[in-house]
Amino acid sequence: MLNSIYWAIDPVIFSIGPFEVRWYGVAYVLGFICYAAIMYRTAKRWKITFTFDALLEMLICVMVGVILGARLGHVIFYGGGYYLSHPAEIFAFSQGGMSFHGGLIGGVLGLFVCSRLIKMPLLTLGDLSAIGAPIGLFFGRCANFINGELWGAPTDLPWGVMFGGEAGMIMRHPSQLYEAILEGIVIFLVLYILSRKYPPYCRGTFAGVFMVLYAIFRCAVEFIRIPEPQIGYLYGDWLTTGMVLSVPVLIAGICFLIYAHRTKRPQEGQAVLPEE
Repeated sequence: MLNSIYWAIDPVIFSIGPFEVRWYGVAYVLGFICYAAIMYRTAKRWKITFTFDALLEMLICVMVGVILGARLGHVIFYGGGYYLSHPAEIFAFSQGGMSFHGGLIGGVLGLFVCSRLIKMPLLTLGDLSAIGAPIGLFFGRCANFINGELWGAPTDLPWGVMFGGEAGMIMRHPSQLYEAILEGIVIFLVLYILSRKYPPYCRGTFAGVFMVLYAIFRCAVEFIRIPEPQIGYLYGDWLTTGMVLSVPVLIAGICFLIYAHRTKRPQEGQAVLPEE
């Protein structure tokens, strides 16, 4: 069934001359829209003041940070030296190539700038962002599936997909959809359920949970996901660049959780209820 769906969807939605609208670009747009909407509703539920202008400034800062960071992350982490001899293609976004870990760094820098502009603590913005970000990851991984990239190892399971091209005419794990479910749906549900508590958990909790779960799920899927050919395995036939880059994310997530537990600082704007 998945194989039939894959071959039925064209990565290009429509084109007018040289102009193309691709599912990958639409995924980014939908991801940012849902991200902003979830942040706004969560902030309102937490009784945090978040004006529309502040939300727009935050969204612009994060979009610029994520897109530039994701592209530069791909160039640095997965370029394999290619861009040293082809510097003009570093910002050739139409050729594809975006890195989550680079996007995470760029997003954090964007939130840092935003926190100074709208006078809101960085960790509060980080926690709100962590709740909305998984939906963007879900759309992005679905777009990876449609593009037939980042495919998995060969499989004889009934949901295997024949991606063709460099993947060959053999059934493979749809590792993109595994990540869409784990990094997108599962992490979102966990964080959304946690966000329903009022007063909300202390600053750093949601960012910490997001990072820990992402690192665990990413490493798990990497065992069946074929690494980029220009990089290959870093050790044996199992250690990948994605695993190595996820270790700092895991450590940072644990540090955030420890910080939240020890400091117990309330989310900014939160009217703290008196202890019973």
